[in-house]
Amino acid sequence: MNANHHETSGPSRTQQITLRGPAELADALPFMLGFHPTDSVVLAALHGEHGRFGGRVRLGIPRSPREWASTADHLAECLVEGGSRHGTRPDGIVVFLCQDPAPGETARVVMERLRPFAQRLRTACGALDIPVYEALCISDGLYFSYCCPDARCCPPDGTPLALTGTSVMAATAAYAGVQLRGSLRDMEARLKPSGKPGDEQQRAALDSAAAAIVPRILEGAEGKGREEVRETTLRLARESMLRFAHRKNPAPPGGPAGAARPARSTRSAGTTAEADAADDALIGADEAAALILGLQDRVTRDRAAEWMEGWEGTAALRLWRVLARRCVTPYQEHAAAPLSLAGWTAWSTGDEPTARVALGLALDADPEYVFARLLHQACNEGLDPESLRSCLRAERDTRVAAEQADTASSRRVRARATRPQGTRQTLRKPGRTTVRERGPAAGVRPGGRATGKPVNRAPRYDGQRGTRSGR
Repeated sequence: MNANHHETSGPSRTQQITLRGPAELADALPFMLGFHPTDSVVLAALHGEHGRFGGRVRLGIPRSPREWASTADHLAECLVEGGSRHGTRPDGIVVFLCQDPAPGETARVVMERLRPFAQRLRTACGALDIPVYEALCISDGLYFSYCCPDARCCPPDGTPLALTGTSVMAATAAYAGVQLRGSLRDMEARLKPSGKPGDEQQRAALDSAAAAIVPRILEGAEGKGREEVRETTLRLARESMLRFAHRKNPAPPGGPAGAARPARSTRSAGTTAEADAADDALIGADEAAALILGLQDRVTRDRAAEWMEGWEGTAALRLWRVLARRCVTPYQEHAAAPLSLAGWTAWSTGDEPTARVALGLALDADPEYVFARLLHQACNEGLDPESLRSCLRAERDTRVAAEQADTASSRRVRARATRPQGTRQTLRKPGRTTVRERGPAAGVRPGGRATGKPVNRAPRYDGQRGTRSGR
């Protein structure tokens, strides 16, 4: 993620445990976020006498040191303002800087390179009268403390992180059913183009679809072309979801907390990559291009957001991932729609870490995409997605009811239009004749042959046509 937006989260609702020292703080970080925050700066608020964890903010580490000062000020203000909105101003802050070494670097080199950034973060928090109790750098399986001067507990060459599944935090998270969804890098890779040779074919398909679909969408809100594109897109998306529903994805969203770390597990990463490759094979380049272009229409996107629960939510999330991976250069901005839908579906189904990552990438693709901004803010503020789900259900029910009423009305009109004329008989009392039956038929001489064309001998209706009694 870039410096244009950040991730926050409210106070933890999980079981309370006590963390002692930098080692347990470093081990607890992935469980607080739901993933391993590669290349990230994280600020966690502490409250009360015993340092209870509260809100958190996360942001990608700016590549240029020139951005460190402004980023530090921004993050500190966001964390404090977020806590103040909930009525709990932080009493302290813990800083985490997570970045793996570049080629030719060591973990200690990373720590020293980021030291000025850590110091700037401490200064920014101090300017708001909030102390930084600990600042840690986590790199290549080691952690370093910027605050502890004691080399016996925090040696300058770093301290290895606790073995997976052996810490108090890991055991508690496993008992609570908390899942880790891999590293941030792995999660983002599932939502970005792979850069493989197949991208060229997808680019050509997007060019063709844009030439055919975009002019029809731009006809206007009430244009016939726009409505046809909308219905075609939704029908194609629905058919694609059914393919996913009939093919079970073998890769779970995350493993148990006590399992091997996905970031370090080749088997887990391979399983996820294989599952994504299988999903990609279910959607052709032309289909993906038509869906991506069709979802640029706001109403189409909002209709697609109704697939948020049950098998629809599971299949839709897989479809949105596939489409996000197909937004190759120069169609990166088009990824904002499928990424926002992926974030919404994940949030609606209870997967907040995936939701934050997807919505963050949507804002990377288009910082002004309102749908992503609103969802990102709501998710970060800990709002319940049920309120939005209720609105979408109500809109869907209203639309379906209106469509059913229109269909029934159309059937009645067609039935009246296709009903054979002159086949209904007038009910009359025995022995009574109508006026036309008293004399000879028109055009026929008494006792002679017909002198003109045959006329319709059906009884004449004196009442309004189409009434049940004929009167």
